Amino acid sequence: MWSFLLALTVTSALGEVVNIPVNNDTHETFGFEVDYTNDQFLLDGNPFRYVSGSFHYFRAPKRYWRDRLRKMRAAGLNAVSTYVEWSLHEPVENEWHWSGDKDLGEFLNIAQEEGLLVLLRPGPYICAERDFGGLPYWLLTRVPDIILRTNDPRYMHYVERYLDKVFEVVDPYLRGNGGPIIMVQVENEYGSYACDTVYMDRLRNIMNEKIGTKALLYTTDGSSPGMLRCGSISGAYATVDFGANTNVAKNFETMRMYQPRGPLVNSEFYPGWLTHWQEPFQRVDTNAVTRTLDVMLSMGASVNMYMFYGGTNFGYTSGANGDNNAYSPQITSYDYDAPLTEAGDPTPKYFEIRNVISKYLPLPNLTLPEVSPKGNYGSVYLSPVSNLFSPSGRQSFATIVLQGIEPLTFEAFNLPHWLVLYETNLVNTSSNLNILHAMVRDRALVYLGDNLIGTLNRTNNVYDISIEGPYQNKLKLLVENQGRLNYGSGLRDFKGISDVTFNKIPLTSWTMTGYRLDNVSLPNNLPAIQTESGTLHHGPVIFLGNFTVNGEPLDTYLNTNGWGKGVAFVNGNNLGRYWPVAGPQITLYVPASFLKTGKNQLVLVELEYAPSNRKMKFQVNPIFNNTE
Repeated sequence: MWSFLLALTVTSALGEVVNIPVNNDTHETFGFEVDYTNDQFLLDGNPFRYVSGSFHYFRAPKRYWRDRLRKMRAAGLNAVSTYVEWSLHEPVENEWHWSGDKDLGEFLNIAQEEGLLVLLRPGPYICAERDFGGLPYWLLTRVPDIILRTNDPRYMHYVERYLDKVFEVVDPYLRGNGGPIIMVQVENEYGSYACDTVYMDRLRNIMNEKIGTKALLYTTDGSSPGMLRCGSISGAYATVDFGANTNVAKNFETMRMYQPRGPLVNSEFYPGWLTHWQEPFQRVDTNAVTRTLDVMLSMGASVNMYMFYGGTNFGYTSGANGDNNAYSPQITSYDYDAPLTEAGDPTPKYFEIRNVISKYLPLPNLTLPEVSPKGNYGSVYLSPVSNLFSPSGRQSFATIVLQGIEPLTFEAFNLPHWLVLYETNLVNTSSNLNILHAMVRDRALVYLGDNLIGTLNRTNNVYDISIEGPYQNKLKLLVENQGRLNYGSGLRDFKGISDVTFNKIPLTSWTMTGYRLDNVSLPNNLPAIQTESGTLHHGPVIFLGNFTVNGEPLDTYLNTNGWGKGVAFVNGNNLGRYWPVAGPQITLYVPASFLKTGKNQLVLVELEYAPSNRKMKFQVNPIFNNTE
């Protein structure tokens, strides 16, 4: 479908519509470069500026890529920006994935068919509020003392291999080959991290070898002199990023300190913002967004809006911000208060932005998007079918069991995410004040015998728990990886527990059980087990329910209100983490592509609390704050 498109409609810096051939069977000259004399870009020799939006292909099922991209084009955008996520494409060392929802080439092809140029951001580090900033966790298992984002040869060995694979895929889509990719970013906001010019030179050289003049290399950094000084590099066009409610002229003046000629560029203009658990859902005022966008476009600047469509952190892909002293994991949704919602619906912000763009660029002749219908599939009763700590639960869901004197990290298990159960015996003491201490990354449910007695967590720096005597000797710590840090100096974010003491006496001789739980589907005829309602004192419980979809499946939202903390699966698809008691996110987005006509399955792995009615419901509206 759509193979009949023979030209890419773009708009020059002068507001002229330019039809650019996209097939390589002509003798057209393709290219993208900087005209420093006239402070502008040249697309295939024509003056050009882009108005772009970020959309990360890995945050939406492949089925929705064309829909989201077409809606972006209908808003007046002429380009799309996307990261490439290393961990998505190489989840296990030397195991590469480029098909299905990971088909980067097809995403680029659809973008071109929909009339959008592409700004490619291949990393290797991308931040993006993703686990480990998009780096594959196994880097920490191969070289535990690896120095990330530097010229450490052990790191660069893997980086070069990764970039080789990326450019094998994207080479046909470079502008010089007639494709849509006009710009390729070197690293990602490196000035916010370090000042290693040797590393940046090396990355630029690697990319130059792959790209040559077929696309333009660029860097992106915050609009402070220090960030630009450390993040910009000769041979790559230096750009800045900043949001609404800011002084546009002053920010671009800072850019001019390091990029004195050429077009003005804001590579990340923020119409929304990210949200962590246990904080209000972040919103950015539409008037502030459109006012600042209008100013930038009136100055002739090229702009990329981050995010124009945010999407979802399905599974365990969301990351965290902080450092060794502070830790804030991000919610599952990446709605971002963007112009297009998590489900791809246009918002008032979408239409206001489109109105601003229309002042500077001709709008395409496309039907304006509307809010899509959603499915109200009602309440689902969830029956308890297994306890994670029971012999059958361990047999069914445990990935690996190890013994050790010291507790091992998740990475030592080759376990990329979610849960490890650490078990040992407490030492006998005569103290009246019994204190258990453990440095936990990131959250631990603490059990004595078979009873939950409390929680340790990194977010609030709670690493000690008092144990009232008499106590049982058997200790269990169920540790949850809530997402590796994606930003800042603490990227080497190993998960697990360490420095475990009881009354300052180290605890040793551990049994450790890893639970991976990537995609869970169960036989529908499993018998129910006995379990309590309310707090799950005796360990996490697997719940199973079924619901019916009549007719063609529609997008819907799973309302988790009243439950504790866990992960939900629909027909084996991992919707991601829910934690309604912490908020602000209450619902999980369920794309129609995860559903089927007829009988469907819902599975929960609930860690902490089950309401007495044991129900969740599928509804038509999302809830990002308790009051919505």
